[in-house]
Amino acid sequence: MSPTLRGALTALVAFGIYATHDVIIKSLGARYSSFQIVFFVGLFSFPLLTLLLMRDKTDGTLIPRHPWWSALRGLTSVGSGVFAFFAFSQLPLAQTYAILFATPLIITLLSIPVLGEKVGLRRGVAVVVGLAGVMIVLRPGSAPLAVGHAAALAAACCGAISSVIVRKIGAEERSAVLMLYPMMLQVLLMGLLMPWFYTPMSAQDLGMAAVVAVFSLIAGLLTIVAYRTASAVVVAPMQYSQLIWAVFYGWMFFNESVDLMTGIGAVVIVGSGIYIVLREGTPDVSQNTPVLQNRSRLDTGPVLRSGLWPWRKGPRGGQ
Repeated sequence: MSPTLRGALTALVAFGIYATHDVIIKSLGARYSSFQIVFFVGLFSFPLLTLLLMRDKTDGTLIPRHPWWSALRGLTSVGSGVFAFFAFSQLPLAQTYAILFATPLIITLLSIPVLGEKVGLRRGVAVVVGLAGVMIVLRPGSAPLAVGHAAALAAACCGAISSVIVRKIGAEERSAVLMLYPMMLQVLLMGLLMPWFYTPMSAQDLGMAAVVAVFSLIAGLLTIVAYRTASAVVVAPMQYSQLIWAVFYGWMFFNESVDLMTGIGAVVIVGSGIYIVLREGTPDVSQNTPVLQNRSRLDTGPVLRSGLWPWRKGPRGGQ
């Protein structure tokens, strides 16, 4: 089996696990607040992540070199998780994914002021088309917009900010710093809210929260393996396979169906996202880590969904 095929298949398995992980989140969201779910998932993730980081032999301390950027990234990572978990509890799985997949588009826009990257005409048009796809999914004026839609958009924005910060400081910060600080903030901030939002959980539901933590870690590690095995332009688009899982799981477990406009909007968003990552994978366009690689989920979300290892930034490109 070639490295390209092996990387693609590994990514498909990883994103399939993530989709299953989100089904459990949606199920828990019917009984508990997103704050509580994020808290317990973080609590179960912390020892697993600590064991993983014990293998990090990089010299240095756990004091961040960029404290303010690290603090902002921690807050946006936690926010992304809270908003995404809430959106999953309120919206159909496929619709939630369609909105969350706007994250790479927002990353591309933010890379201009934050990273000083030049976005040329082609990528600019792709962003506009992708955002039009988001509007097709939301259909403002023709369908009632709920708080779940706002939460999904907020999750996409927070995830984009977190990813851009990783691209900005990742080459200078230790992986342990990038991972531990958001996790600590997650547990501390959500723990402070528990007196107001805690609902007693059964042993089964606690077990489900633990499964979410384990699934997130396994899928994150598989994603890293995939990116080390094959190029980003092969691995990154595999994330969109989650839409297929979302349609299947939504129909199987939640009696959900995908309406025509959501389907059309999702196709537009996915198409523009794939185009952007293909353009960023072109050496003369951008030397930065492709935007979709940042959404591999160990950096943007309560379980630290991607950006495990520092990104290396090079010269900025255009188009």
